[in-house]
Amino acid sequence: MKTEAPTPPVIAPVSLAYRRYALTVLLIIYILNFLDRQIVSILAEPIKNELHLADWQLGVMTGLAFALFYTVLGIPIARFAETGDRPRIIAVAAGLWSVFTVACGFAQNFVQLVLCRIGVGIGEAGCTPPAHSLITDYTPKEKRASALAFYSLGIPLGGLLGLALGGLIADAWGWRTAFLFAGAPGVLMALIAWTTLKEPRRQMHGDLAALKAARPDFKTAMAEIRGKRTFWLIAFAAAIKAFIGYGAAAFLAPFFFRNHAEELTAIASDFGLGLTGFLGVALGIVLGLTGALGTWMGGQLADKYGARDLRAYVAIPAVSTFLGIPFYIAGLMADSAVFALIMFAFPPVLNTLWYGPGFAAVQGLVRPQTRATASAVLLFIINLLGLGLGPLGVGVVSDFLSGPMGLGSAEGVRWSLMIFILFGALASALFWMARSSIREEMVS
Repeated sequence: MKTEAPTPPVIAPVSLAYRRYALTVLLIIYILNFLDRQIVSILAEPIKNELHLADWQLGVMTGLAFALFYTVLGIPIARFAETGDRPRIIAVAAGLWSVFTVACGFAQNFVQLVLCRIGVGIGEAGCTPPAHSLITDYTPKEKRASALAFYSLGIPLGGLLGLALGGLIADAWGWRTAFLFAGAPGVLMALIAWTTLKEPRRQMHGDLAALKAARPDFKTAMAEIRGKRTFWLIAFAAAIKAFIGYGAAAFLAPFFFRNHAEELTAIASDFGLGLTGFLGVALGIVLGLTGALGTWMGGQLADKYGARDLRAYVAIPAVSTFLGIPFYIAGLMADSAVFALIMFAFPPVLNTLWYGPGFAAVQGLVRPQTRATASAVLLFIINLLGLGLGPLGVGVVSDFLSGPMGLGSAEGVRWSLMIFILFGALASALFWMARSSIREEMVS
């Protein structure tokens, strides 16, 4: 006779006012998460020039060094978060990655910088899986996509601040100072998270044993996730999008430096700014604000149309991902820097629509006691393939096209980005394929 798993205790909902406060705190932490992660993109060219690095080394520094530890540690931290104190996990993680971001400003060579980026990755591994699980406990099911989309605003807004502040501070005081400014606020937010965020489980002293008994072991949790076809289609579609997105994010600034420096320098001087500062602000606005708009829209559309048909959770990113490809191509081929920036404003709106529906779908595909693990496995795939290999891949192909193929550094980075952007069609197809199974596999 089959023994049924213990039923997890019911977590009492928090008030609307507190939910808004908690979501705001988590959003700010996630903004700092991505600020510290992405600031290196606008600083890549100054760092390359001072430390005499190749493009593949930039790829390792911006992606692989961070992603290896971020992805590997995300799963054990998520397992702990299934029964542990999630706000305090988030607080410790924020303090850790912030300290290592500051340490990046003191690196004297490639190895030291890579070690510091590894430290950032170790800290940031403890943020999103427990945050997704916590937000899902805070939020009614019918508002889940918009709540997770609100949290996901940290991705474009953090990227915006990383590019804009990083560029401006680097122009004024150098790239090392930019890392110092980026890391300091995270220590304050770590203290706020530790002292003010509520863990609903703290009110369940009598039920903690039931909660731990209800948590499936890792093998059982993975068996549950492994049986969800929809999960894997979403995960690999998102990983391809991240492969493109992180690769582009790491090399868009070098692309403009190498192909449009003269035009941008003239424009920057009209605003009284240096080239790095102006480009950081311009890319921050173009990629960050438009990305924030797309992220918000994705959550709203998913809550609205997903209530009628669960297939909307994957149909929305399938269509939007495909529509973004032509704008990327037009931007890369443009002779004018201004026209290129305008074209690059469209893909972030379309490519960030998946955050709300995608993350909400994953949370709904598994039981509540497996949610943090499912989020960690999703992020493992996304970041190992996307963040780990995207910047490195663009850098390696750029070096090959620039040197052995004789295109030079400007055309090498242009055509490397072009090759990677075309993979968006495959991501779109995988999202679309998930329409056939999502309704049958959604459980919570």
